[in-house]
Amino acid sequence: MSYKVTLLPGDGIGPEVAAAMRKCVDATGVKVEWEEHLVGEHAIAKFGTPLPDGVLESVRRNMVAIKGPIATPIGKGFRSVNVQLRQALDLFACVRPCKFYEGTKCKYPEVDLMIFRENTEDLYAGIEFDINTEEAKELIAKINSLQPRQIREDSAISIKPISIFASRRIVKYAFDYAVKHNRKKVTAIHKANIMKFSDGLFLRTAREVAQEYAGKVEFQDVIVDNMCMQLVQKPELYDVLVLPNLYGDIVSDLCAGLVGGLGIAPGANFGNDIALFEPVHGSAPKYAGQNKVNPTATILSSVLMLHHLKENKAADRLENAVKAVLREGKDVTYDLKKDRNDPTAVGTQEMADAICRKLKS
Repeated sequence: MSYKVTLLPGDGIGPEVAAAMRKCVDATGVKVEWEEHLVGEHAIAKFGTPLPDGVLESVRRNMVAIKGPIATPIGKGFRSVNVQLRQALDLFACVRPCKFYEGTKCKYPEVDLMIFRENTEDLYAGIEFDINTEEAKELIAKINSLQPRQIREDSAISIKPISIFASRRIVKYAFDYAVKHNRKKVTAIHKANIMKFSDGLFLRTAREVAQEYAGKVEFQDVIVDNMCMQLVQKPELYDVLVLPNLYGDIVSDLCAGLVGGLGIAPGANFGNDIALFEPVHGSAPKYAGQNKVNPTATILSSVLMLHHLKENKAADRLENAVKAVLREGKDVTYDLKKDRNDPTAVGTQEMADAICRKLKS
């Protein structure tokens, strides 16, 4: 069977890690027809927009996509293409596994966490009003007329919407995964002690969903700042985490740090019909074109993609090949060496070649 997959190489190091991933997937023997499209800065240069219409059309048609990291300007410029893709395609569930791989710089070998992040709402919804705009002035005046606590006139405004609908479907998604994969506990993370209406709604909805799984999966809730401390002190106590958008982004990076860093952190985004896979790390433009960076996160993202395509044997073979290369520690990039200045470190493509050799051995 052959599959059509939309490939978005991305910015910075994206094309390099995407090329490494592609050769590893091809080496599994699974027949994939790659439909490549430009996004981000490369798309702006050619099409005048970071997200051309043809990209969304391709993903909707193929229903499966994988991408490299895409740059997002800080404090100015275009909105995050990652967020636009998730919202336009209603990829409501961001799923990020964090687990130990022998050979990585991991201080917590007992960690095996699954993170489920709501992808469409919260402060990442993109409902913002810039300072001194007419819209911001009108909104500030309206809010100031409704309550005693006044917003200063020199403020920019971000709106944090959290709905029952979106909260329910991400929490249910996490519980369904836990049941299917024999996970023991789901932890909902929030700040409902302070944001009693928005985070409070997320927590109330999580508790209601948890009742539907009583006797099957244990449930608890933890305040987000406490959760960050708990994860650093005793991550082995946690299993499946479900969070609103912003907390999910932050906590998933924290969890990646527990198991060796973003270089080995894969990710996936799921909607009702469409799936998009991606590494958690950014575009690291200062390393672009140097054939230097670790491709593991993108390759492990393709393992998630192969499982999604029901090519489970190929997915397991590829993950085992990655494990073998990491465990040996010979043909790995500089960040995976005990000494980052180790002259025996290999490049991005050479590490991918070593994984391909393991696949064929």
